[in-house]
Amino acid sequence: MYLINLNHKFNYETENLLRLFFPEKIVQSEEVSEGEDYILTELAGGKIRVKLCLDGKIKEKTKEYAPGDIPSFDTEESFFERKIALLMFDLLCKATSYTPPWGILTGVRPAKLMGKLVQQMGEEKAKEYFRGELKVTKEKTDLALCVSKKEAPIIDGASGEKSFSLYVSVPFCPTRCSYCSFISHSNDKAKKLMPQYVEYMIKEIEETGRIARELGLKLESVYYGGGTPTALTEELLKKVTDAVSESFDLTGVKEYTIEAGRPDSVTKEKFRIMKNCGCNRISINPQTFNDDVLKEIGRNHTSEQTLEAMKQAREEGFSFINMDLIAGLPTDTLESYKNTLQTVLSLEPENITVHTLALKRSATLVTDKRETNSGGVASDMVSYTYETLTANGYIPYYMYRQSKSLGNLENVGWAKEGYEGLYNVYMMEECHTILSVGAGAVTKLKNPRGNEIERIFNYKYPYEYINDFDEIINRKKQIAQFYMR
Repeated sequence: MYLINLNHKFNYETENLLRLFFPEKIVQSEEVSEGEDYILTELAGGKIRVKLCLDGKIKEKTKEYAPGDIPSFDTEESFFERKIALLMFDLLCKATSYTPPWGILTGVRPAKLMGKLVQQMGEEKAKEYFRGELKVTKEKTDLALCVSKKEAPIIDGASGEKSFSLYVSVPFCPTRCSYCSFISHSNDKAKKLMPQYVEYMIKEIEETGRIARELGLKLESVYYGGGTPTALTEELLKKVTDAVSESFDLTGVKEYTIEAGRPDSVTKEKFRIMKNCGCNRISINPQTFNDDVLKEIGRNHTSEQTLEAMKQAREEGFSFINMDLIAGLPTDTLESYKNTLQTVLSLEPENITVHTLALKRSATLVTDKRETNSGGVASDMVSYTYETLTANGYIPYYMYRQSKSLGNLENVGWAKEGYEGLYNVYMMEECHTILSVGAGAVTKLKNPRGNEIERIFNYKYPYEYINDFDEIINRKKQIAQFYMR
């Protein structure tokens, strides 16, 4: 599919919107050969023209605006970007008989936008704007508003000038899932690398802790992700947790999370290590309770192992557990997904996070061209989730969207009242600094007096991280420089 943009610079937005309807490769060009499918957008003064050529059929729409049509809260640039998107959306919906539930929104954080609009124009007008001007469905509009309301007090509670969170990256997994595009290494190939990786990461933890102390920063939350942190041996996991305890002041920490995502990676001793270091929140992630689907996606554990891991975690005193599910997994059906969700509810986790399968370019699911579920099946699963979790006392508190998700759907964190996952909100809404350590980690420095975000990237792969570790430490200087401006 070709995209031609004339007399404007809205290339990013128009391409992302077009990709909702045509996920295959999109080529931006100034002209196309006869017989090719394309969409053309043009801005001339206040006049917009959009022309769609699809399967030899041509449809065209135009619209003209005067300066007085631009709302006071808007800029000329964002106004015309949106109006071009709306004309595209109208033509594409009619031509494809498909209406994306999030309308013309292609951004990662719809709840953040909703919160901003509520502040500017009030709740009712913000909802009207979502429905009318952005073409978002009522269900998704209500979801964005609900999440925005739940996030607001969490964001307010982490907005102090010295507030920050710590992220610890452990890029190892027992196996690599077929849908995964993260930088992680399966244990069978990486076991020899783990001790050296942990040795270097501990040095980075110590240096980061020293910088935080010198700047007088206040630690709000700790989060170990990856990968699968519990892929580490018991000895290595304890070395990491000991290093964090010794390098940071944990007395003010509100939430300490370690992902124990793979049920086949945990033991009673690992649960005890996590409990003893101050960890008060863990994730045990079945993704599905259908064993055939687990095999299909490359996870070597069984549903029974997930049940056993949950039992052990409760016995070790964990009273704040998240469980991840994925809607739209290959070979999963609506009925088996319903069984998965009902099984999760029977375990009564405090958090349930439901992701929509995203077809990432580097995932083996995509590179091997394996058959996947349709967006319609995923949409039915997501709708069932919303109805069922709402009826069982869970509230959506956190949400983000990924490109190439089935059905252009979303990922949502659900929580029992009072059990919202703080770090998820801190990270996604970028409300304070995240200091990150480990391979693939990205430090986000948030200006406490504005919206400026500065990022410091660590090397992605463990072997790069180890070989160029001096550069990792050297980049840490940017943290002090940022806060001393």
